[in-house]
Amino acid sequence: MSLYYLSTKLIFENMFRIFTLLLSFKFSISYKIQASFVFGDSLLDVGNNNYITSLAKANHHPYGIDFGKPTGRFCNGRTVVDVIEQHLGLGYTPPYLSPNTCGSVILKGVNYASAAAGILNYTGHIFVGRINFDAQIDNFANTREDIISKIGVRGALKLLKNSLFTVAFGSNDFLDNYLAPGPSIPEWQLLSPESFVAIMISTFRVQITRLFTLGARKIVVINVGPIGCIPCMRDLNPFSGDKCVKFPNHLAQLFNTQLKNLVEELRTDLKGSLFVYGDAYHIMEDIMMNYSKYGRVKFLIFFPFICLWRFLFY
Repeated sequence: MSLYYLSTKLIFENMFRIFTLLLSFKFSISYKIQASFVFGDSLLDVGNNNYITSLAKANHHPYGIDFGKPTGRFCNGRTVVDVIEQHLGLGYTPPYLSPNTCGSVILKGVNYASAAAGILNYTGHIFVGRINFDAQIDNFANTREDIISKIGVRGALKLLKNSLFTVAFGSNDFLDNYLAPGPSIPEWQLLSPESFVAIMISTFRVQITRLFTLGARKIVVINVGPIGCIPCMRDLNPFSGDKCVKFPNHLAQLFNTQLKNLVEELRTDLKGSLFVYGDAYHIMEDIMMNYSKYGRVKFLIFFPFICLWRFLFY
């Protein structure tokens, strides 16, 4: 299958429609979402990496062309979460590290996502600076204290209870860790895929539980997409031809299966929680396999240097 891309608008409309249905089903319309707190990697980063020393930045052309300038988002314009937040009437949640993210602004939510970040703290080391999930939760804990100082403990807990928490990690733990080339190979790269995924899941369980302890109740957990279809993986595996690379996609599916089971367990174990499992893998797979039903398509050719760009400047 040749690789195609669709207009950003059509992709966002499809993903937004699906996620909105999920949210509407799980989070009854009787709930008023008061704020949005976002945790993740480059898929959701809105500029945090602009404020750290990192090779993973989107503060240059062609990023942000829909905004008229780069914003730190790794896309033309809005992220999927941006669209959902606008629909909820919250506007764009600001990056945590922005000096303007203070005062009453934080009562509408904060974005902690960081490009190259992962579940495991070693993930993304080849990009130098990044804010992995543990550190993002630390940052949220700081925000929580700031919220308490403004509206008190009772008000803060009520706000967090009625807030949307979006969490999207895992891709970089494969791309920039388990599968990453380099002279220094950590011990877990010698593990079987099953053992490595088990470490990811056990670590993620602790992290989500900590987020719950800090007040998160309505939590959307987004799985890993078909990473074997991205330009870098295809360039590294030219013998795959026009098809996606099987092994990275196998890793993603292995993780997603266990992630879905984990979400089911957390629904039971964390009393008072409301979880949504966001299936990005099959949404994107459907877009790639059935591109014609989504509208205008174009043929996209990838050159070998794109992979080097991915590992050096993503």
